[in-house]
Amino acid sequence: MASKKQTNVNIQSVQTERTDAFLSIQDLHVWFELRKFGFGRAGYVHAVDGVSFDLDQGKALAIVGESGCGKTTLMKTILGLYMPVKGDVVYKGNRLSEYSKADMRWYRSQVGFVQQDPYGALPPFMNVQRILEEPLIINGVKDKEERLERIHKVFEEVKMTPVEEFLPKFPHMLSGGQQQRVVIARAMILNPKLLVADEPVSMLDASVRVEILNLLRGLQEKHHLAVIYITHDLSTVRYFSEYIYVMYAGEIVEKATGDDLLKNPCHPYTLALLSATSDPDAKNVEKFQDVPPGEPPSLVKPPEGCRFHPRCKKMIPGLCDVESPPEFQPIKGHLVSCWLFKDA
Repeated sequence: MASKKQTNVNIQSVQTERTDAFLSIQDLHVWFELRKFGFGRAGYVHAVDGVSFDLDQGKALAIVGESGCGKTTLMKTILGLYMPVKGDVVYKGNRLSEYSKADMRWYRSQVGFVQQDPYGALPPFMNVQRILEEPLIINGVKDKEERLERIHKVFEEVKMTPVEEFLPKFPHMLSGGQQQRVVIARAMILNPKLLVADEPVSMLDASVRVEILNLLRGLQEKHHLAVIYITHDLSTVRYFSEYIYVMYAGEIVEKATGDDLLKNPCHPYTLALLSATSDPDAKNVEKFQDVPPGEPPSLVKPPEGCRFHPRCKKMIPGLCDVESPPEFQPIKGHLVSCWLFKDA
């Protein structure tokens, strides 16, 4: 791992990991190797670089960031689809890196996954009943009557009634909102403890988005689910998540409760995200002038120091471009990785 240049600043990071957390992400690094024409190593894509956080059962956490920031890679690592090069995912005190194949199969039955594109997530050659039966069959539910009973129950929860009307249909026969409800039903069919939702409303009409978010919120409260909500849209998270974590270039740069982060954003990148949020009031067009120039950095060779410093108007020369900032706590419970708060 590349060494960091040191400064004379006295650094005191804020430690957040707990041993009693339902889900703990501990110093997670997920890199992808690049090769030159199939021969020799050309470097690594630092998709996730040192991410740490805890999530309690029954709570909803939003990971927010623009495309390419690493939030989907983080999600797939939590699902057990990618293995980190450093750090670990700890579920109920057990490390995923120590799981056997049987343990990993059990873990995946504990985690429901709601994909971004409902039509692409549903096999077109299966009808709805077969789509929902598939995870039950794979996980050993052999009795057909039990499978149908569980399908009826979960369909009633996602408000797809009358159930018999939808079971024989194929995905192309459903609307976008109905397809997403089927995806949510499939995620819930094994009674998971953790639900991971990857941009679950970005492909839907505006009128349907609120319905799906309310549905997810209701399922979270009813089943006491832990939820990780992946999105780039800050306008939706305020209605869904207790906590919002902002991700940029493979790192989490700000952590706070939903209300606190939206009322008191600290990191310059968080302010930029809020400035870029759509606003129907034409008088507020001036706020778009605060959007930072340039593009996100390459994750093959991230910049030294703070990864946002090449685009930041408040960059401190000799510090922001040299040393990666630790987490500071300018407000109780509000963590930000930015040298502007080194005296907080």
